[in-house]
Amino acid sequence: MTETLLRGRLLTFHREPADGNDTDAFTYIEDGALLLRDGLIAKSGTFADIAAQAPLAPITDHRPHLMMAGFIDTHIHFPQVQVIASWGAQLLDWLNNYTFPEETRFADEDHCALMASAFFDQLVAHGTTTAVAYCSVHKASVEAFFAEATRRKMRMLGGKVLMDRNAPDGLRDTPQTGYDDSKALIERWHGKGRNGYTVTPRFAITSTPEQMEMAQALVAEHADCHVQTHLSENHDEIAYTATLYPQARDYLDIYESYGLLGPKTLLGHAIHLTPREIDALAATGSHPVFCPTSNLFLGSGLFDNAGLRARGIRNGIATDVGAGTSYSMLQTLNEGYKVLQLQGQSLHPLQAFHWATRGNAAVLGMEDRIGTLDPGTEADVIILNARATGAMALRTDRATTLAEELFVLQMMGDDRAIEEVYVSGKPSKAQRPRQKLADSDPRTCKAEPVI
Repeated sequence: MTETLLRGRLLTFHREPADGNDTDAFTYIEDGALLLRDGLIAKSGTFADIAAQAPLAPITDHRPHLMMAGFIDTHIHFPQVQVIASWGAQLLDWLNNYTFPEETRFADEDHCALMASAFFDQLVAHGTTTAVAYCSVHKASVEAFFAEATRRKMRMLGGKVLMDRNAPDGLRDTPQTGYDDSKALIERWHGKGRNGYTVTPRFAITSTPEQMEMAQALVAEHADCHVQTHLSENHDEIAYTATLYPQARDYLDIYESYGLLGPKTLLGHAIHLTPREIDALAATGSHPVFCPTSNLFLGSGLFDNAGLRARGIRNGIATDVGAGTSYSMLQTLNEGYKVLQLQGQSLHPLQAFHWATRGNAAVLGMEDRIGTLDPGTEADVIILNARATGAMALRTDRATTLAEELFVLQMMGDDRAIEEVYVSGKPSKAQRPRQKLADSDPRTCKAEPVI
């Protein structure tokens, strides 16, 4: 048995705060403590109480910093780590010019392993302890993703993208090979350690009806797996999708007709929705995922969080790296606040931090395991420093409430504000110099447009 006692200011959520005055929605302890034992949170409370119950546990004192559950990212692309911040295009051009050429590299096992290490380094550095990731079409990319997650004992979800058309040579499977590879990967990784498999038809444009039928079969055979895909991100995307599935009532109807909707379904973007689609989302319990930095970067549109929530739809929030411009959930909340402001919608800092922790855990149906600091949950903990930079320190000097401090972190914070990250109870934020990742010339990876 291994025990560690963390001391600091403790913040954890029990439900989403209705507003800034809803103090029953969370617990805040000025001098708090967490007793970590064998990868779980054994006890949580005041330092005086917890220290008295564990007198022999070594103490790590993080005062005056804030202890919270690790961030959860519900939509991110593992193979896009080296195309983040690629200039100037909207969705379909961006896929053709950057994403697809980059993902062809993931046929190589050594490249997959190198990128997996770099990808997880970035997640941890930015305080993300759980993510739902798209891998590439290649089985090797998923193997590398879950192998690295297992090595680090991180709770991660992900899957091989299914795409059998409208993609370059070397980046397509077939309905049968997509099914066979996914089936094998589920058997190898799903439910092993902290890994969860996600059935991943990339989006309707890159899957034929035959492949959608195979995705439907996978979901029917593995009901405990999540499903992820993209929905209504861009007007040109929606129009092209309609030509490929002319029988569909709308974009969402494609996924609906193949039995892919439900409480375990994550639909990236979901910006330009029809009333019927909103009805279907509400009826099936499916989850749109708000990707603010990506939506702004690609000029895709503004996510209607309040409108969807008014229908009882529970939304995730995510970075969407690499069209998303930061691995930081803090910066994601920053841009999310602005997107909602443009629509006359509010995002209180307490609601924002709930969303990136327990809120996203609830979207995944995992709030009993991650997203809080409750006893019995997995010991994924981050330490936040609202004085991480000179500018933040100047602002924090004038902060008089917890909400004001959180808003400083939300609007000005990034990886520098993450003092430490505990994964399965172990400190994991490595301080290492940047390594050279590849010698290949990116100009050699070109592909003709296919969409």
